[in-house]
Amino acid sequence: MIHIEPQILEKVNAWLTPTFDTDTQNKIKELIASNPKQLKESFYKNLEFGTGGMRGVMGVGTNRMNKYTIGKNTQGLSNYLQQSFPNEQLKVAIAYDCRHNSKAFAKIVADVFSANNIKVYLFEDLRPTPQLSFALKHLGCHCGIVLTASHNPPEYNGYKVYWQDGGQIVPPQDANIIKEINALDYSEINFNSKESLIQYIGKDIDEVFINASIKNGSFDTSDSARKNLSVVFTSLHGTSITIIPETLKRAGYANVHIVKEQEVPNGDFPTVDSPNPEEPAALKMALDLAEKVNGDIVIGTDPDSDRVGIAVRDLDGNMKLLNGNQTMVVMTEFLLKQWKNENKIQGKEFIGSTIVSTPMMENLASHYNVECKIGLTGFKWIAKMIKDFHELNFIGGGEESFGFMVGDFVRDKDAVTSTLLACEIAAQAKAKGSSFFKELINLYITHGFYKERLISITKKGIEGAEEIKQMMINARKNPLKQVNGSDVVKIEDYQLSISKNIVTGKETVINVPKSNVLIYYTEDGSKIALRPSGTEPKIKYYISVNTTLDNMTAFKSTEQLLETKIDAVIKDMKLN
Repeated sequence: MIHIEPQILEKVNAWLTPTFDTDTQNKIKELIASNPKQLKESFYKNLEFGTGGMRGVMGVGTNRMNKYTIGKNTQGLSNYLQQSFPNEQLKVAIAYDCRHNSKAFAKIVADVFSANNIKVYLFEDLRPTPQLSFALKHLGCHCGIVLTASHNPPEYNGYKVYWQDGGQIVPPQDANIIKEINALDYSEINFNSKESLIQYIGKDIDEVFINASIKNGSFDTSDSARKNLSVVFTSLHGTSITIIPETLKRAGYANVHIVKEQEVPNGDFPTVDSPNPEEPAALKMALDLAEKVNGDIVIGTDPDSDRVGIAVRDLDGNMKLLNGNQTMVVMTEFLLKQWKNENKIQGKEFIGSTIVSTPMMENLASHYNVECKIGLTGFKWIAKMIKDFHELNFIGGGEESFGFMVGDFVRDKDAVTSTLLACEIAAQAKAKGSSFFKELINLYITHGFYKERLISITKKGIEGAEEIKQMMINARKNPLKQVNGSDVVKIEDYQLSISKNIVTGKETVINVPKSNVLIYYTEDGSKIALRPSGTEPKIKYYISVNTTLDNMTAFKSTEQLLETKIDAVIKDMKLN
C-alpha cells in the first residue's frame, strides 16, 4: 500500500466537494480505489509555469491539466488584468493546437474571461502559436493564451500566457500572476460565460498574418529560383498545415510536396513516436519523400508550429538534418547580409540568442558590427530584449532548440516565417550554384567551426524530479575541474548570478534573472551547460566545441575531429 501524505489527502478531499463536477469526483474515486500511485502524482504539487508556460499531463488533480486548473489560471489572470489596466475595456486573444482537449480547453478559458467582462477573440479552429502572438498585437489585446504542449507526448497539454507586446510573460509579471492564482480557491472560478463578449476569428487574421510573414520573410529571390527549389514539407499532424502551404504558394514556391500521411491534424501523432522536428525519426517520412521527388530541402514543424526542423543535401548529395544552432547561424547571417547590403546597419541593431545556444552567434554579430544579446533559455527572453531595448532594431535571432524569429512583427519563435526564410536562402544558394549546406560551411570557414550536441536524460515522476534536483546540487557542490583533459577556466552559475574566473578567482555578477543553469568553459574553448528542462522531466547537457576550418575540402575530416571530441566529453562526464 502506498503511503499518501496528509497534505495530499487534504487536496484530494477538497476535490471531492460539490465545487467539482461529478465526473471529476468519480475519476478521483477510481484513482483512490485502483491507482493510489497515480493519485499521488496527480495531487502532490500544483502545475507550475516553466520556460514554456504551464504544461502537464491531462487528468484530474492539481498537478494535471483540466477544467479546474486552467479555470483557476484564467480567473487569477482576469483578476490581475483588472488590477493592471483599471478603467480599460480588456481584450484577450486565444488560440489552440491539435491536441486532445485543446479546443474544449480554449472555450473554457474564453468562458472564464468573458464571465469576468473581458472581450475575447477566440480562433475558430486550430492555428500556429506565432499567429496568436501576431493577432494579439494586431487586435490591440492586453493578453493572449495558447493551449498547446508543443512537441510533448500526446497525453500532455499546456497553457501559455502572452502580454501586450506579443511576448510570453516574464518577471515580475509571471510571479505576480502566479501569486494571484494561488490566492484563489477553486470555488471562486467564474465559469458563467457571456457569449456576447466572445468573438470568433479566423480567415481575416490569416490574411494579414500571411501577408506580414511574406513581407518579413521574402528577400528579392527571383521567380525562377523559387520555382526551381523542390521543397518537401510536413506539419507532423499539427497546426502549420493551416498556414505554411498557403504562405509558400503566395510567396512563389510552386514546387512544394506535402507529406500526405502527416497533413491531417491529429493529437495522437500516429505516424511518429514524438512530433519533435529536433529528432530525425520524426522527419523520416519527409526524408523518404524527398528521395522520391528529388527534394532540395525538407522542412518539418512541431504541433504548434513554432519550431522548425530543416534537412538539406550535404556535400555528397545526401539529406542531412541540421541542428537548431546550424539553421540559426545560416538564417541570422543571411539576414545580417541583407541588412548590410541595404545600408540598414547603423550601430543601433542587434541579434538575439540564449545562454545554451552556439557561441558562433557572437562571432557573427562582431563581424557585422551589431550587438548580440544573450538571454536565458526560452524565447520569451528574446521578446523581452526587444521590449527593453526599444531604441534598438532587432534583426533576428534564435535558440538551439529549433526556434527562430525574423524581425519583431511576431514576438515568439515562428516556424511560419522561418520556413519561408529557409526556402529563400536555399533558392538563392541553388540559383548561384551553391546550396544551403555549402553556405553553412562557408560560415564555418569565416567565423570558426562550431559543433554542438544536446544530451537529454529523462527522469519521470516524483522520484525523477528529486533526482534531477540532486544532480544539480551535486554539480554545484563538486564543480568539474577538467573536461576531457582541458582545465575549466570559468564557471557561470545562473542560480547564484555569479561568473567565476577559475584562473584568477575573480567573481563577477551575471545581470540576467536567476535560473537553474550551470555553464563550464574550458581552456580549449569548449562550453558545457546543464539545466533541468522547464517543461519536461529532463535534465539537459549542452556541449559545444570548436576549431578552425581552412577550406571546404577539409570539412568532413574536421567535422569528424569535433564529433570525436564531443564523444570524449560525454564519456569523460559519464553521460552515456
